[in-house]
Amino acid sequence: MTDPTPKERERIAAETSFPKHWVADVLASDGGAVHLRPIVPSDAEALITFHSKLSERTRYMRYFGPYPRMPERDVLNFTTVDHHSRVALVAILGDDIIAVGRYERLPEGDGNSAEVAFVVADNHQGRGLGPILLEHLAGAAAENGVSMFVAEVLAENRNMVSVFREAGYQVSRTFEGGVLRLDFAIDPSEALLSVRNSRERAAEARSVRNVLSPSSVAVIGASTDSSKVGNAVLANLLGAGFTGPVYPVNADNRSVRGVRAYRTVSDIPDPVDLAIAAVPADSIDGVLDDCLDKGVKALVVVSGGFAETGAEGQEKERRLVHAARAHGMRLVGPNALGVANTDPAFALNATLAPHLPMPGHVGFFCQSGALGIAILDQAAKRSLGLSTFVSAGNRADVSGNDLLQYWDSDPATEVVLLYLESFGNPRKFTRIARRVARTKPIVAVKSGRGAVPPALATGPDIDDSIVRALFEQAGVIQVDTIAQLFDCAILFGYQPLPTGPRVAVVGNSTALGVLAVDAARAEGLHAGAPIDVGPQAGPTEFAAAVSGALEADDVDSVIVVFVPPVAVTVEPFAAALGEAVHGADKPVLTTFLATEGIPDALAVRGEQGQPVRGSVPSYSSPERAVSALAKAWRYSAWRSRPVSQPVRPNGIDSERATALVRQWASNDTDRWLSDFEAAELLSCYGIDVVEFKTVTDEDEAVAAAEELRYPVALKATGEQWRHRPDLGGVRLDLAGADAVRFAYRALAAESGEPLLHVQKMAHKGIGCVVRVQDDPSFGSLVSFGLAGVISDLLGDRAYRVLPLTEDESVELIDAPKAAPLLSGYQNAVPVNKKALVDLVQRVSAMADDIPEIRELACEPVLASASAAEITDARLRLGPEPTRNDLGPRRLR
Repeated sequence: MTDPTPKERERIAAETSFPKHWVADVLASDGGAVHLRPIVPSDAEALITFHSKLSERTRYMRYFGPYPRMPERDVLNFTTVDHHSRVALVAILGDDIIAVGRYERLPEGDGNSAEVAFVVADNHQGRGLGPILLEHLAGAAAENGVSMFVAEVLAENRNMVSVFREAGYQVSRTFEGGVLRLDFAIDPSEALLSVRNSRERAAEARSVRNVLSPSSVAVIGASTDSSKVGNAVLANLLGAGFTGPVYPVNADNRSVRGVRAYRTVSDIPDPVDLAIAAVPADSIDGVLDDCLDKGVKALVVVSGGFAETGAEGQEKERRLVHAARAHGMRLVGPNALGVANTDPAFALNATLAPHLPMPGHVGFFCQSGALGIAILDQAAKRSLGLSTFVSAGNRADVSGNDLLQYWDSDPATEVVLLYLESFGNPRKFTRIARRVARTKPIVAVKSGRGAVPPALATGPDIDDSIVRALFEQAGVIQVDTIAQLFDCAILFGYQPLPTGPRVAVVGNSTALGVLAVDAARAEGLHAGAPIDVGPQAGPTEFAAAVSGALEADDVDSVIVVFVPPVAVTVEPFAAALGEAVHGADKPVLTTFLATEGIPDALAVRGEQGQPVRGSVPSYSSPERAVSALAKAWRYSAWRSRPVSQPVRPNGIDSERATALVRQWASNDTDRWLSDFEAAELLSCYGIDVVEFKTVTDEDEAVAAAEELRYPVALKATGEQWRHRPDLGGVRLDLAGADAVRFAYRALAAESGEPLLHVQKMAHKGIGCVVRVQDDPSFGSLVSFGLAGVISDLLGDRAYRVLPLTEDESVELIDAPKAAPLLSGYQNAVPVNKKALVDLVQRVSAMADDIPEIRELACEPVLASASAAEITDARLRLGPEPTRNDLGPRRLR
């Protein structure tokens, strides 16, 4: 094999030198996937083909003239860029370029401006590709020091003008000779992020709608063998009465289950929206090509043999996702149980479960296929109606975040249930869930890491306390078991939310009544003595007691405990109870016959015979009823609080901080800042470390102590602390030269270093710890707790995901179990909690502004009645990570 020529080496370098993180899969506004990447010289032929297919009008609007053919010099110029001053991105579908966007730095000014332009193939216009290209070009430009974009557009090109106008930028216009010049800064703004998130939300919801609301379905691998997966999926589709055409795909048989079969998807004469693949993992590649040719919008892969099998399967799954997206499809699975939509307009059961629950208003997402079957079975047994159901298997593409985006705007879904084995993008989950939970309850089980096969783990172990904090912050109701999940679901699905914590317990059993009251008080609900009508009470007295409790002004919810009287039929009691609670605006729960779910006798039926709102849920024990009610009350209280916004305190100099970080941060390794550097960076955000001086001998220590004025503290440096966690490291309250000299000799000997700090004494107070950690799953997290070995041992720390809102900053300070010490526990003097809140708000702003921060520890922070003073700060910087949830839209 001969060595490459200089020209070949230049070509190879150009093909591989672009920033790899600019490559992205994105969603068009119609929910279809598109691949985005920098242009390379080998795209020349595809670019010529793309240009040749543009209509005359499109070429005129882009190039201000006919421009029928692209000269060779222009092809070379367009495909050979430096990815710095000249950047070009192409949108790819299959093997074809369908859109091109580019910017070129302008020589005018200080070089921070660039001209931007893009063009989209005629048959792909209207899919939102222009805004997507603009987002990604702006992201690339910002990395290269470009802060302004300039675009020249023909005044008649209204579509292009609207792209810039509606992007969220502040655009200034000038007009000359029929051409509009648009100038705008590309720095992220609240308006820009709002537009981005709104478009992301709509595109992801549309992509899920393509999965759950197809007009036609093809079953690829539809077998005539009833023991095969493909046969089961086809049977379930037909058995549920899917309202559109179903096309079996079987290369060897003319029909399957009496339905005409086709050799390939391409042979199907009519459009296909959704394809279900039940073929071996090794055969999936040919399926994708056929689906692209047919214009299939979404693919559900129920086959196994992918990441769950190990490294080789992981690689197959990676290729599957890449290929599906390159072919414009969203993917559910692989190794999925399938998807279902109970809406009679679709009646879609594209799952391996033969029977679905009745229609309802609860959406359900899970990963495990086996668990999915059990979930559907339990939902049916409890008479819990579902709107839609997705079991995503390995969750290689479509995730719980996508479903949340869909359910948020789905009028048929009022309650969301999630069984999560892992997180894909927890920061995005928090953002979406916080919005959705304002109108629809989200109940979630987060299983332990041990439940996830190692090959399917999408990240490192996530601390349970962090997951709890994430859910609490987002308003998600966390439960520990599937049983608790359904306990909450039947309450949220059929009863109103409680408006307060006051609960009345009504029943005909003293023992059950007392159990319910005790359980309610243990959960923080306010419950008086049970209203006991006695076992001899008839239906009329029983119903009257329930009605009285519902009408009481000091009651927010009612728990009815009922034990059937001996030798008496229960139907009259059920009828009386149903009549008593009919139309009530307070939640009612019962232990009627210890039934789990909605008893037939207490169900209010809809047009299709399914239970609807007003049905009374029943629980197997008072404790389970109380547990569900308590979670409903906490959620209701969260939802009723005004929406809090992130706080940005005064006195922040972010420009100076950015300049310092650029000076100190390394491009490829982490770097601990010196104590003085850390203090200087913190000061940019109005965070002051108690003044200190560095000394190298006794005389310098005494001189520093006198300058700082006694009393002082003598301390090891941050560098010494990091290398010697066992180091005592501090001598406090030194009030004279002799004390300083003695302390210096002792501490220098202990640390083995002559370099020490002399620090002005802070006010005495309670030691606290404020930290930022760059969690590989959640991004930057702020934590707070009290200092000390006991707090460390017990893990008494509270966590919040950035950025912190005003309310979350207060909640963070009050969250640790030891937090009452800050409020004056046992007549102690309360600390200045406002100062602590201000500190965490400044730390939050700093960590959100500076993605290079890998670790920050303000420890200890001495909280006193007058202030919150930082005595030590350690700060580590690293290369800037790619924040997928903050930058241009992309699929994970």
